Amino acid sequence: MPSGRLSTWAYARALTLFRHLPRPVRLRVVRLVTPGYTSGALCLLDCDGRLLLLRQRHRNGWSLPGGLMHRGETAEVAVVREVEEETGLRVEVGLPLTVIVEPSSRRIDILFHVPVPQEPAVTPGSEATGAAWLRPEECGPVDEPTRKAFAAFADALAHPSRTGRVLSPGSPER
Repeated sequence: MPSGRLSTWAYARALTLFRHLPRPVRLRVVRLVTPGYTSGALCLLDCDGRLLLLRQRHRNGWSLPGGLMHRGETAEVAVVREVEEETGLRVEVGLPLTVIVEPSSRRIDILFHVPVPQEPAVTPGSEATGAAWLRPEECGPVDEPTRKAFAAFADALAHPSRTGRVLSPGSPER
């Protein structure tokens, strides 16, 4: 049997055996062989191109409201919780605008866009030391996650109706 076929057969056999393992064992195996990522949810509160940015105790420069998701928490619940904790604002979010997956730092950020007609008053919470409504180009140096969020936000707004497509087998297009 050629080595390509042997590896395909072995992989198929391993999947079949995996299926018959007790669920707790399957979960432990998956956790051992897959990379772990930190998951966060960020909110782009947007008033005519000005975003609500925060000065936070644990970061340098301006950053977006949001933070890490708690175990078992959805991104929607996490971002609503974080925005209220950090700004005093209560928001309702829809579907995420975009997702940033950063393999090098093993970080996933789910971005939500909340357009607001006028800038609401913000009461910085215990993590935030200040707040301002700024355009991304006005806020000076920002950390890498915030810079990537700005780029992803601009990209998502520039391409609002992205769809996928099926490529023919062997197609050179990517």
